[in-house]
Amino acid sequence: MGSKWDIEKFTRDNDFGLWKVKMEAVLIQLKCEKALKGEGALPVTMSQAEKTEMVNKARSVIVLCLRDKILREVAKEPNTTSMWSKLESLYLTKPLTHRKFLKQQLYSFKMVESKAIMEQLTEFNKILNDLENIEVHFEDEDKAILLLCALPYLLNPSRIPCSMAKKTLPPWKKFIRH
Repeated sequence: MGSKWDIEKFTRDNDFGLWKVKMEAVLIQLKCEKALKGEGALPVTMSQAEKTEMVNKARSVIVLCLRDKILREVAKEPNTTSMWSKLESLYLTKPLTHRKFLKQQLYSFKMVESKAIMEQLTEFNKILNDLENIEVHFEDEDKAILLLCALPYLLNPSRIPCSMAKKTLPPWKKFIRH
């Protein structure tokens, strides 16, 4: 196969949730993703040598994709499963203060006309992803409402009075009830 995946090392400054997704993808490509669940979760048809090789391969991939400072925090974990769990507990499960901070970021998120819309949508989606990574979920309708509320006043169709919309926005006529 010979393919190489260039995964940015996890440094605590980058997004753990995205790093985790990328790492899982690499482990799938290397056919060793089951090692994250422990040797007991591996097929009984595998020999002990094959299980050990798979677990060691998964561990080495994880180790090589961690910054030294992060590696020091998890290097003493006895196996791949506990190393992965410790990373999740340190960087994925966030305390109440972080949950509150992310929710405040989401509810106060406002787009500005001077910034590219795609950049702002990416920022909005990152906040949502960070919240979903710590088990805070939103319905699609709620996400849409939050996004509409984040639009600048002049670009938000839900804030334009119907009487004004009739005069200034002819393409919208079919959506406005008289």
